[in-house]
Amino acid sequence: MAEFLEDDPRILRAVFDNMNAGMILTDHSGQITGVNPQAERLVGRRARSMTGQDFHDLLHRRPDGSLAPRDECPLMAVAERGEVVRVDTDSFLHADGSLLPVSWSGAPVTSEGRTLGVVTMVADATEAQATRDHLGSQLAAMEDLTARLTLVGEITEVLTQTLEAEEALNRLGRLLIHRLADWAAVDLRIGDDEVRRVAVVGPQGRDAGQEGGQGTLSAIPEASRSVLARVLRGGEAVLLGPEEIAAPPDSPLAVVHTTFLHALGAVSAVVVPLSTPRQVMGALTVARTDPGRPFREDELPLFKDIGRRAGLAIDNARLFERQRDIAATMQRHLLPSLPDIHPLEVTTRYRPAPRGSQVGGDWYDAIVLPGHRIALAIGDVVGHDLSAAAGMAQLRNMLRIMAWDRAEPPGVIVDRLDEAMSSITDVLMATLILARIERAGPGEGPGGGGSGGEEPAEGERWTMRWASAGHPPPLLVTPEGGARYLEQGQALLLGARMGDTGPRRDGVAELPPGSTLLLYTDGLVELTGSDLDTGLNRLRRHATALASHGLDDFCDQILDRMPPGGADDIAMVALRVPGADAAA
Repeated sequence: MAEFLEDDPRILRAVFDNMNAGMILTDHSGQITGVNPQAERLVGRRARSMTGQDFHDLLHRRPDGSLAPRDECPLMAVAERGEVVRVDTDSFLHADGSLLPVSWSGAPVTSEGRTLGVVTMVADATEAQATRDHLGSQLAAMEDLTARLTLVGEITEVLTQTLEAEEALNRLGRLLIHRLADWAAVDLRIGDDEVRRVAVVGPQGRDAGQEGGQGTLSAIPEASRSVLARVLRGGEAVLLGPEEIAAPPDSPLAVVHTTFLHALGAVSAVVVPLSTPRQVMGALTVARTDPGRPFREDELPLFKDIGRRAGLAIDNARLFERQRDIAATMQRHLLPSLPDIHPLEVTTRYRPAPRGSQVGGDWYDAIVLPGHRIALAIGDVVGHDLSAAAGMAQLRNMLRIMAWDRAEPPGVIVDRLDEAMSSITDVLMATLILARIERAGPGEGPGGGGSGGEEPAEGERWTMRWASAGHPPPLLVTPEGGARYLEQGQALLLGARMGDTGPRRDGVAELPPGSTLLLYTDGLVELTGSDLDTGLNRLRRHATALASHGLDDFCDQILDRMPPGGADDIAMVALRVPGADAAA
């Protein structure tokens, strides 16, 4: 050993003695020349009793305790061939006669190309394996935590992608069966005690409808001890094994739930409440059919968290739906009834936005003005729900008064409305078309209850004067099937003008006999994933094909032919001019 330490004996001695690993030094022949304290403790022998003895004969043993032939000892190869050798599983003879599982590595010590000896680092294989196991378990725990956090993030995203509760729950089920379960079912409370199954999701190729029986199940029985009834009444999440799944049902609700689990071959299931701090909204059932992969108790916290997130999503969706329904009802009641404007025909349509979308502030109006003129208006208040519906009513009533008060061009009336809107209403911005329909040339406009002037004869020609505040252009359809957008009279939407931009200019167009004028809001032509020009071309194409239809059928067919995918409500006003032969 002195030969190894002669260059700087103090430093090398300190390193040798204090190293946190067993170190044994041997010369070229395999005789032990040095043993550090850690190696002494490891093999239970003092260094002085080991020094001078043959490393292989003293320590090296087979797993059965026998001494292996010297030529099989890998340590000898280090000295003979100058190679580094590592052995992960080996046995050394402890001083008490027991076998010590060790791992070791040997490296040659050379000088000027000559092998002087071997340095062998020794570790207790049991401790090393325990350390590796501990590190492995920590890594596995971190990976599991990361996977769970990722899943929770995906679940949150799925639940917030739509305001339609049932669609969100079906998406949640599809996510769960790819990650945590083979089947998933969701039962929601309807009212005080009814239960409705709104989602059943399983592996591809299995008929979820037949397996799960979607639809209204039954009332929640107060006396039932079944798992689903307890959870729906506010109980905690429950883990079901084969015995619990096989338990006889004690109520109609339990029969449905048990039959469902039996039909899909469940061997393990979890039933968790979908809850908010105030109430239980429903229950989520997840099931596995593989006997080798049952749910574990330590998975319950994850499902409880999923249940809380889903419960909040359902509560938010229901709150939104209530507000949306109130806004839609309010909007319907605020829309006016139509006056009689014979010989002209007029009809309207209003379709709320699809469920899961927000109701906007779309509106229309038709007014008989003094002098037998007709005012048509259509608009869209920027905003949604109750505020938009209330703003729509304010704007419409202001426009009615202004249009009736003075016989001014539409552009002037819209300018006055724009100036007053911010001071009198809560509306920030809105689009609008105001059109005035009258008989062509000098004389009186169309009849229908106005005062003064002579009612026009049927079969006469009519003109329209209009102003647009950022609204989609009117569509004029002739009885022969021609259709064109009236793009005159365009200006900025209400609330967007800054400074003195000059007065709005009216557009003027003749309405040929038998023609149809269509005013509409953007929900009719704007679809998710499609541009406005495509929507306008589609509307013109359908209107052309329907030119000869009666006015009510014309409007109904226009709505029916529009593809799904719109997220806004729709308002329409259609005016039909009498044909040239109407007088006959």
